[in-house]
Amino acid sequence: MISASIFLAIGPWQVVIVVVLVLLLFGGKKIPELMRGLGSGIKEFKDASKDDTEKKTTSDKKE
Repeated sequence: MISASIFLAIGPWQVVIVVVLVLLLFGGKKIPELMRGLGSGIKEFKDASKDDTEKKTTSDKKE
């Protein structure tokens, strides 16, 4: 159990390494496009989950 938590601990150097690797793999010009796509995907997910909860509450009120 303790050994699993060691691998999940993320420090500042690990974040720096990940950022550098992302920049090397995708390049500076591609990063904004990736972030826009990620943002729109998150927005769609939130809208879909909000619509789903509204449908559930509406159907619960009808019963």
